[in-house]
Amino acid sequence: MSSAIANTVIIIILAALLTAACLYIYKEKKRGRHCIGCPMAGSCPRRNICQGQANANSELSEKK
Repeated sequence: MSSAIANTVIIIILAALLTAACLYIYKEKKRGRHCIGCPMAGSCPRRNICQGQANANSELSEKK
């Protein structure tokens, strides 16, 4: 009986951690951050490439 309770507690803790991680990723993506947890703190060259592609795509859609 006690092993069932222990397993339930472990499952609840893991579910809470997974939910918290998913919510964090969702909020960061909604803010527009592409490299979540990047050690370069958003100053990496890949960020500029992504923004350049987004600007090119918006210019193409405006020309149509």
